[in-house]
Amino acid sequence: MAAISASMVKELRERTSLGMMECKKALKEADGDIELAIENLRKASGLKAAKKADRTAADGAVAVKVAEDGSYGVVVEVNSETDFAAREPNFVAFVAKVVEAAFAGKQSDVAALMEGELEQAREALVQKIGENIGVRRISILEGGVVGAYLHSNSRIAVLTQLEGGSEELARDVAMHIAAVNPQVVSPEDMPADQVEKEKDIIKAQPDMEGKPAEIVEKMMGGRIKKFLKENSLLEQPFVKNPDVSVGQLAKDGGAVVQTFVRFEVGEGIEVAESDFAAEVAAQVEASKS
Repeated sequence: MAAISASMVKELRERTSLGMMECKKALKEADGDIELAIENLRKASGLKAAKKADRTAADGAVAVKVAEDGSYGVVVEVNSETDFAAREPNFVAFVAKVVEAAFAGKQSDVAALMEGELEQAREALVQKIGENIGVRRISILEGGVVGAYLHSNSRIAVLTQLEGGSEELARDVAMHIAAVNPQVVSPEDMPADQVEKEKDIIKAQPDMEGKPAEIVEKMMGGRIKKFLKENSLLEQPFVKNPDVSVGQLAKDGGAVVQTFVRFEVGEGIEVAESDFAAEVAAQVEASKS
């Protein structure tokens, strides 16, 4: 059985808005796995999708660059240990060097890009700032019309690729993706295992209990349709004009959305958090013995 720390309970409470004891119980039943606890809570109580975790394993910045003719673009993520370092001028300059080098060489292989001069610059920056600095990932989109959007805090960057349309339209779609964070372009693109997982959650919800199989299937169909609509780019209401879907926006602009890449600093990595209060209490207790 994994130890359930106060910080884990706090995170689950923040993401679900449920009570402390309920969160603690859910974590115990899930052996400390927060994502599994959320899934179980959704099954048991009809809890809506939880908020995303705001904990990240790394800080840093993202950057984008698009060719003047919109034919290709590159997005990169460079990590530091703290937000303070991410705002340091030398770190900002290093991020700019990385995106320029990736753009010039159309290079998406981090290891290949970091050979030679860039790696030397990274090592010098580590010595200067006193934090671990690393280029985490690079992605390139080429062909059609490519547009980009970089959020003002340099923590979210998006590349969008259209067939037809304009760079301005591609940028508008990229801005929407930065704000709303769709999972896929269209409902058909949603991975089958993700759809099946959502079906399992829906079937296990309290209002499904005791209903005939055909009624369950009908209700589930409606909820899956809603899930796909909410998480598919083309089905989402456009952030600048909610009366129009992104799909309709693209169509009106003579374009078809091909794909997109969205980078958010630190997403997908977790950092171990120490429970400072517990550590202090443990040290005090140890000093008594």
